Amino acid sequence: MTDPCQCGPSRRHVLTGVGKAALLTGMLAGSAGTYAAAPDAAPRIPVAALKPFDLADVTLGEGPFLQAERKTSAYLLSLEPDRMLHNFRVNAGLPPKASVYGGWESDPVWADINCQGHTLGHYLSACALAYRSTGDRRFKARIEHIARELAACQAASGSGLVCAFPDGPAVVAAHLRGAPITGVPWYTLHKVFAGLRDATLLADSDTARTVLLRLADWAVVASRPLDAAQFESMLDTEHGGMNEVFADLYAMTGSADYAVMAERFSHKAILAPLARSRDHLDGLHANTQVPKIIGFQRVWEITGKADYRDAAAFFWKTVALTRSFATGGHGDNEHFFPVAEFASHVFSAKGSETCCQHNMLKLTRALFLHDPQAHYADYYERTLYNGILASQDPDTGMATYFQGARPGYMKLYHTPETAFWCCTGTGMENHVKYRDSIYFHDDRALYVNAFVPSAVRWRSATRC
Repeated sequence: MTDPCQCGPSRRHVLTGVGKAALLTGMLAGSAGTYAAAPDAAPRIPVAALKPFDLADVTLGEGPFLQAERKTSAYLLSLEPDRMLHNFRVNAGLPPKASVYGGWESDPVWADINCQGHTLGHYLSACALAYRSTGDRRFKARIEHIARELAACQAASGSGLVCAFPDGPAVVAAHLRGAPITGVPWYTLHKVFAGLRDATLLADSDTARTVLLRLADWAVVASRPLDAAQFESMLDTEHGGMNEVFADLYAMTGSADYAVMAERFSHKAILAPLARSRDHLDGLHANTQVPKIIGFQRVWEITGKADYRDAAAFFWKTVALTRSFATGGHGDNEHFFPVAEFASHVFSAKGSETCCQHNMLKLTRALFLHDPQAHYADYYERTLYNGILASQDPDTGMATYFQGARPGYMKLYHTPETAFWCCTGTGMENHVKYRDSIYFHDDRALYVNAFVPSAVRWRSATRC
């Protein structure tokens, strides 16, 4: 491990000077009960106990994590944005500039899932993470190209909605009016929302911000006619982390409309029992739920409403400590199963969906920032090594869908251009974001969350 700056603290020096045990267990930080002052009539808005470092201030040393980052970076640069934009342009009435990719993006057998376009959202997030991590301006150029193209789609269609669904915006309109649909349109749109958000915050793209806000305003207006019961019924269909992204939009803009949307997109049928410490997860589709819970934690952060915090903390405790395998993954064939039936599921070939691990780490990180306890850090490190790092083929850079623990069972990886599973998308992000959760800090101490060859530049603590 090397220092990025001679005057900056290396992990070795900090562990020696501050105390190894204190850093690893998080005992030097504040508790989850830290809040900012707020009017007496309003809930208190929580203040995080820890702060993350900018990705640009963390350097990876030689080792498997840096190798994984290089493989994914190369894969990202091998993909052609105009091929991912094909159906967005077609739906906006514009001629496509390149042929569409296969797999989930266009193969007729997958038409009914309405996931077409999710890859572009993940790709935007991955390019934003890669740009922030490495400073490689090729990623920035791709972000700006995609943002300009989506802006052109909005202009041509006269709508803030951009989508790549086979039937265009019709499936979204049907979903909003409560008609039967197939597939998961809000889940897919969430990836586009999240990609534009990451392009805005990590790559400083003004064009992406403009497209994002227009898309968000479309969603506010399009869903406004739905009453609470109608909106809740719509949420029975998988919708990703729409509550999280609207909470982020509120934090970015201060618009009350976005705060309202964050709460409207919080699925009360899942929230209410979890907030009362009731585990009702048996049989539920696992990765439908985890993004909702990430959103619950984020909604608590912008509102201070305790039910959201309580639900997120209980869900994590239930899944991480009682429903997970030793590797940190969970579920069988994408679903939660009764804890008493672990023996019949542990060796399934379809255990531990990579997307679930990706999202559980996002939730763990969010909880750790407010309550820096060792059990969060331990789970994060265990899942990072055994799940995320292990999800990539170190030779090709391709990623897994499931990571079954069946003895002798081979791993299956996606193909570069003819798969584009959900876990292909999260896989694009996973290996260019290793720098985001190695180090954290408060006003007094540096926290080392994972043993990854790396160094950090702590600008506010540097004394040259």
